[in-house]
Amino acid sequence: MIRINQLKISPEASLDVAQLDASLKGKIAKLLRIKGDSFSYKIVKKSIDSRHKPDIFVVYSVDVELYGADKKAVNASYEEKLVKKINNNNIMLSKTVKYVQPEPVRAKDGNRPIIVGFGPAGMFCALMLARAGYRPIVVERGKAVEDRIKSVNNFWNGGRLNPDSNAQFGEGGAGTFSDGKLNTQVKEVYGRISKVLEIFVEHGADESITYDAKPHIGTDRLVDIVRSIRKEIESLGGEVRFNTKLVDISLEGSDDKHVVGITVEGMEKEFISCDSLVLAIGHSARDTFYMLKNKLTMEQKAFAVGLRIEHRQELINIHEFGDGKYENYMPASYKLTHKASNGRGVYSFCMCPGGYVVNASSEEGMLAVNGMSYSGRDSENANSALIVTVGSEDFGSDEVLAGIEFQRRLEKKAYELGNGKIPVQRFGDFKENRATTEEEIKNNSIKPCIKGGFVAANLRELLPDALCDALIEGVTSFDRQIPGYANPDAVFAGVESRTSSPVRINRDDRLQASGIRGIYPCGEGAGYAGGITSAAVDGIKVYEAIVKNI
Repeated sequence: MIRINQLKISPEASLDVAQLDASLKGKIAKLLRIKGDSFSYKIVKKSIDSRHKPDIFVVYSVDVELYGADKKAVNASYEEKLVKKINNNNIMLSKTVKYVQPEPVRAKDGNRPIIVGFGPAGMFCALMLARAGYRPIVVERGKAVEDRIKSVNNFWNGGRLNPDSNAQFGEGGAGTFSDGKLNTQVKEVYGRISKVLEIFVEHGADESITYDAKPHIGTDRLVDIVRSIRKEIESLGGEVRFNTKLVDISLEGSDDKHVVGITVEGMEKEFISCDSLVLAIGHSARDTFYMLKNKLTMEQKAFAVGLRIEHRQELINIHEFGDGKYENYMPASYKLTHKASNGRGVYSFCMCPGGYVVNASSEEGMLAVNGMSYSGRDSENANSALIVTVGSEDFGSDEVLAGIEFQRRLEKKAYELGNGKIPVQRFGDFKENRATTEEEIKNNSIKPCIKGGFVAANLRELLPDALCDALIEGVTSFDRQIPGYANPDAVFAGVESRTSSPVRINRDDRLQASGIRGIYPCGEGAGYAGGITSAAVDGIKVYEAIVKNI
């Protein structure tokens, strides 16, 4: 096939299926100097170019398949000659990589693989194992997604936190109650990213996620998708045990240390034999990390903490598209970075257009926030984490789990500062180190869009001075890129402490825990991913390792 990049279509034409098809076909035929009925095409990427406002274009990349007079696809040599003849840098042979499922070596009649955690990493690992005939057992401490929603909404509406079923724990993992963004920094080498997106589409996601430059599903749609994936796993002989918590791992051997089983607690305590154990535990499974501390080799991992900031979505739209030019587009997003004078990196993270700040706590007496969008991204506000890099010097110790305790200290302060509610503050007051009042929040030009109770506070009391200074400098810098970003009425909420795992569980080149056969650390919690797609990709990589290792 032939890949054509930089096909610019007017926004109006891109919104109408027939107009878009006619526009793309016309441009393809003209560029390749062929007839309009001698090819078919597939969209492989779509993005918006608004660099030269008011001129805005929707930009497409397409893969084109050519047909001869007999209506059969032409051979590769013909395509190669045509590309050379045209000599256009935006026209090349397609390098699309299709995922190739490995040939299993592992026998299917032995112990069933066990997966701990049913977030994206554990879910995709389990699905691929089930499709290959291995009937995996999944252990998930939280509830099935339909019951998990009730727990989360009850908490947001003033009820008690369920420590095992909340915005962090339960079917779908932390990603279910987030923006549902599927973009990733992982490079497409073996076709795993395409496989992940393909599976999402098979289970109900819109096909546009396979080509949108910034693919997004949304919390409301993710709920049905993850439930559908679970049902497929079960239909293939797999088993998903909810409300079941890993409490111990049993190892044997000295020269050849290997896993022989796990102990779980559900309705009762139970030992399950296994020789393949996937630890897809997520970045918030702090009690599990402590249990694993003396069993597996782990190391500290730098991460970042900070606050959520809310602006009117209209501000971001106007910056991206120009005044009056954005009504028919999905709400605009942004990505910002700054190197502060004190050496700290400050950057936006998990930006949620038309979204909500949510109470994402998972431990009693502690409070953490996250961002979430529904598929329509239709709230009045844009929000993003603004986070600052932290490491051992901030944790106060080189001990392997010191990062977890650093998070806990911040979350305990946040809980106390808001008396159990999310503490919020105007940026102008944060800059002046002055507590925002309830009346000021009530009359603020930017009304908080928050899931869960919130209360006015002084967030300068929450974070160390070095982080506060970096945040103020960062917001001031970002105002030069997005005028109005440093609006004194922008709303801060805290604390954003769960950006990534503070720990990495070491693994070897066979993806097994260092020095222990049969244990596969996997996904974001183990330190090998950073988001829904990369976690799912790591789950597929671990599946491949399991079926190849004997």
